[in-house]
Amino acid sequence: MAEPAPEVVLRADGVTAGYGGPPIIEDVSLTVLAGKITAIVGPNGAGKSTLLKALSGVLKVSRGEVHVRGGKTTNIPPEKLVRHGLGYVPQVSNIFPDLTVRENLEMGAFTRRRGTGARIDELCELFPDLAISLRRRAGMLSGGQRSMLAMARALMLEPAVMLLDEPSAGLAPLLQSALWEQIEKIAATGVGICVVEQNTRRTLRHAHWGYILVLGRNRLDGPAQELLHDDSVVELYVGRMS
Repeated sequence: MAEPAPEVVLRADGVTAGYGGPPIIEDVSLTVLAGKITAIVGPNGAGKSTLLKALSGVLKVSRGEVHVRGGKTTNIPPEKLVRHGLGYVPQVSNIFPDLTVRENLEMGAFTRRRGTGARIDELCELFPDLAISLRRRAGMLSGGQRSMLAMARALMLEPAVMLLDEPSAGLAPLLQSALWEQIEKIAATGVGICVVEQNTRRTLRHAHWGYILVLGRNRLDGPAQELLHDDSVVELYVGRMS
């Protein structure tokens, strides 16, 4: 008997957005499945981070629609969008450095009525480095630990889909590998992951599906491994570096 198809946890249809002038992204569509990693890659200036801001409600969508778990969420403010099952981890300003690790996690549960302590315990199993640092001020954490704390905080409300904007930026290669291990563990719990990264090759290695964004538009999409090994894609968008 065939396994049921994974649930579509995020769908964008023809999304156009910008910052008041000409659109930065135009007519972009994508789908994120539960338990799968979807990568958005492409050259600098392609509009990748802008797309995540539009999907997360940080930036107004001027045309097109966004749906989370089948419900329309276009232009719902971020603080309300979390109730619909979407978690967003921006590249910067994604933790509270003056609060402890535990306090950061508690802040991530701001709409949760009960079970906060139990959820922190669950996430400490997923992120062992955080378990031994709960009382430390978050600003004292390493770059890799900060990235993990930011993801853990977004997971406090048990989102169906999580948007990650360049989570490995500034990390040494060894720490990037550890971070990707954590991202894969998160996906294995059933959360759909949509990740923007500059390191196209590494990202496609870990992803299930990839979208290549160029000048604010969908250029290509397909199974990540096929994109990674497509000579034309490698030549134009990935590069020959291993």
